[in-house]
Amino acid sequence: MFLTILTFLSAISISVIAAGYSIVGLATLFAGAVVPIILMGSALEVGKLVAASWLYHNWNSDVPRLLKLYLFIAIIVLIFITSLGIFGFLSKAHLDQVKPTSSNNIKIELLDNQIKSQQIIIERSQNTLTLLDKALEVYIDKEYVTRGLKERKKQKPERDALTLAINEASDIIAELSDKKGSLKLEQDKIEAEVGPIKYVAELIYGEQAQDNFDKAVRFVILILIFVFDPLAVLLLIAANISLRQ
Repeated sequence: MFLTILTFLSAISISVIAAGYSIVGLATLFAGAVVPIILMGSALEVGKLVAASWLYHNWNSDVPRLLKLYLFIAIIVLIFITSLGIFGFLSKAHLDQVKPTSSNNIKIELLDNQIKSQQIIIERSQNTLTLLDKALEVYIDKEYVTRGLKERKKQKPERDALTLAINEASDIIAELSDKKGSLKLEQDKIEAEVGPIKYVAELIYGEQAQDNFDKAVRFVILILIFVFDPLAVLLLIAANISLRQ
């Protein structure tokens, strides 16, 4: 008797959890009708379990075959719908987990481009300063020191502008590097969270795991949904069999 009660409770608990995940997943698919989806999903889940129990008890009775056939098909379809909802729920959970990764990659790439632009400004400014220095060296080499000093004085506004550009670009690079560091730290945390997915992908796809993370996740989800709701229905039937015995 204890095993019968345990089987029945297991069936109900699995079914309730599966129904919860399924309803959330279906509500995600039909976001414009959340409350109706919750009510409809709850009613259908209860109806599925009742139909499975009723069909088992009346399978060999004089009930019209058409009714039994319809109930059987309805149970299979409802199992499929529940599994579809669970697939939607788990898929959304996976996408919510990896979505920041792609977003951060784009942001880091943009920051890298901005840093390169500022580095080009610094490089060009430094090259211009080098050319100005070389122009003064000509006067010094010819021992025209006075003319060299006058020329340097003429160059002062341009030198100041170039130095200012270098300093501003350096400040911008420092600021962008800080943002990039924060994003990389966040990226490392996200990659640590999705780390198990990599191991699953490597187990399934081997060396091609890098390009098949999403396929590996879908494979795991499919395994879960094939044993989730069907197990609840079959355990309920098993509990009915034990009660009858």
